[in-house]
Amino acid sequence: MTPRRQLLVSHGLALGGFLLLMASGAGAGTLDISWTAPTTNVDGTPLTDLAAYRVYYGTFGNPCPGGASFQVASPTPSPAPNERVAVRIIGLSTGALYNVSVTAVDTSGNESACASPVESAVARFEFAVNPTGSVSFGTVILGGFADRTFTVQNTAGGTISGAASASAPFSIVSGSPFTLVGTGASQTVTVRFTPTLPLTTATNVNFTASGGTISRIVTGTTPGLTPPTVAITTPTSGSTYSTTTPLVPLGGVAASAVGVTQVTWVNNRGGSGTAIGRTVWTVPGIALQPGTNVLTVTAWDTAGSTAEASLTVTLTGTSFTFTDNPLTPRTTIIRAVHLMELRASIDLTRLQRGLTTFAWTDPTLTPGSTPVKAAHLTELRTALDQAYQAAGRIRLTYTDPVPQPGIAVIKATHLNEIRAAVLALQ
Repeated sequence: MTPRRQLLVSHGLALGGFLLLMASGAGAGTLDISWTAPTTNVDGTPLTDLAAYRVYYGTFGNPCPGGASFQVASPTPSPAPNERVAVRIIGLSTGALYNVSVTAVDTSGNESACASPVESAVARFEFAVNPTGSVSFGTVILGGFADRTFTVQNTAGGTISGAASASAPFSIVSGSPFTLVGTGASQTVTVRFTPTLPLTTATNVNFTASGGTISRIVTGTTPGLTPPTVAITTPTSGSTYSTTTPLVPLGGVAASAVGVTQVTWVNNRGGSGTAIGRTVWTVPGIALQPGTNVLTVTAWDTAGSTAEASLTVTLTGTSFTFTDNPLTPRTTIIRAVHLMELRASIDLTRLQRGLTTFAWTDPTLTPGSTPVKAAHLTELRTALDQAYQAAGRIRLTYTDPVPQPGIAVIKATHLNEIRAAVLALQ
């Protein structure tokens, strides 16, 4: 036998799968090729010792016998007439034009001449990713996120297994890894943009399978957060306020691009709490101390940012006035404001006589929320009694002197007599 001349490969090498380029990239291109198996030696005798085929390929001229090659075992040493052999070449550069030729090798290692003519085809991916262009996640505020989906599809048949990956602030939330069985099989991959800093970013989401990678550019923008705003509009929109009433209501507005969670208040002379409402908020009454009181409100938003506004309130010579005065028995509903006014007036009376403010249970009584308790009435009486004792006045007597928790009902009479006692000390 003469090397490279002993075997005969049929002319008309056929390349299969002339598919279009699905995406840019390297290392994932494939070509499906097939040819008719030889049946005779060059001398016309039947072929009985066929061992393998050697496939030559390259992007230059005639790759056989000088190009890259790999060997494929023959299914049989004696091929039948018109028997076809099919092979897939992988790891090619997608979009590149490849030339391919084949030789036959017998069990003694003798190799036939290269099949002619040389066939050419463009390498293509085994899988596709849609959409094919870049994908924008738009503008996402800090603390939020946005999702976009990609579809991975098997374009070559068989089984394609792979995975998707992305770098922060992007992440894969579903659909990876994936296994696609059969041509046309597909899976949805969901990518999430979760910014943690103000930025405009662009990066790749990589889909890797069959030794190659398809990349898609993803973009997203996160603006710098605008801090929330808060303003005091009641009792004034100015920066200072004077009053002779020891209980001042406060109200205003707040706003945030990401949502206001709460508005809190504090008096630098003592006392703090949470306002009712968010974008429009109120504090029914804040107890003042004689002189200057700096009332500061703070708005909080979902991103944890804050904004403050302050009002300086001066409490001057007091002239106590009470809401719903007098309280009408069996007619006037006892409200939180009635108790808060009494607390403020009693605290002021105590301070005027050298005592400290009283440690009230439920320091802030919220209308419609904080239930009125027997303890609240008992504390009013105790705090006032201490002021009377400091003033050298006779101890007071009260209607229903020992209110029972869960049994006693706070009546208009109870509060009217405490109001009268406070005014009597002025």
